[in-house]
Amino acid sequence: SNPVIAMASKKPRTSKAQIPPAKPAFTWGPTFDADSEEVQAAWKQDGYIIVKGLLQGDEVKRLEEACTQDGGLASHAYGRDDGMGRMTKLALWNHPGNDVTGMVARVPKVAKTMERLLGGEVYHYHTKLMMKDARTGGAHLWHQDFGYWSNNGCVYPDMGTVFIPLDKMDAENAGLRVMRGSHRCGLMPHHATAAQAEADPRRRKWAEEYGLPEVQLEMEPGDALFFHCLLLHTSGQNHSDRRRWCFLVGYNRADNNPMIEHHHPQYTPLVPASDDSIRDPKTPLIDPAGKDFMNPRDDASVKKYKEHGFH
Repeated sequence: SNPVIAMASKKPRTSKAQIPPAKPAFTWGPTFDADSEEVQAAWKQDGYIIVKGLLQGDEVKRLEEACTQDGGLASHAYGRDDGMGRMTKLALWNHPGNDVTGMVARVPKVAKTMERLLGGEVYHYHTKLMMKDARTGGAHLWHQDFGYWSNNGCVYPDMGTVFIPLDKMDAENAGLRVMRGSHRCGLMPHHATAAQAEADPRRRKWAEEYGLPEVQLEMEPGDALFFHCLLLHTSGQNHSDRRRWCFLVGYNRADNNPMIEHHHPQYTPLVPASDDSIRDPKTPLIDPAGKDFMNPRDDASVKKYKEHGFH
């Protein structure tokens, strides 16, 4: 007779994995090289990089003016309920255009850096100005951007966002939090919660118990966070007396052209600009031509974006 051989089963993990320490932030300057071993290793390990001072003081000032001046971005803002009694305002547009905000998306230090990180030509998917005002700004639940974008016919997660704060950002004014390394978890199921999609709390808990650390980001105006579309991120309600506005440019790889037409563009070649275009006085501060804004006064326009969580 054949003896019965008992198979040893592995018990569930009870101690956290040894996750390598976070890579340090980089600083914008002549020596910054997105192709360098250090930058590529940080992107691969953490799912994001921070580049300090990507926009200089005069560029941040022009961007701020473009957002706040009469007829600027704030005039296109829509108030979005976070489902928890608070409101976050945002302005959203699909094509960069030729004004200051468009140049932020088109300058090489932004667009070409994202190309190096994503490994190929990118195009502008959309830009948002997110406005969390003091004492009123709403929350964003834990999610992966690809949790939204995968429903838009984007087959591969070859997408990313450049996040640039216009104000000092930290825990006090509900700064962004990320789960470092979570881009390697693949796409988690997302469930509708109010007007948002939330990453499956069970999957997120497993990632946390495994040892993936939650990182509270602290950034100065003009710093830039480049992050992968599978990176889990969240931010709370702004209970502070400080505003927290941020500028986000989403990119998709050119060879990842969405399979269906939807509320964001199909592949549209990005017209490059020089790195001085943001501060160039010839660049108009505000020019809405060709930007294809979400119209906050048009119910059909708002509905189109609201159905997709404004992503």
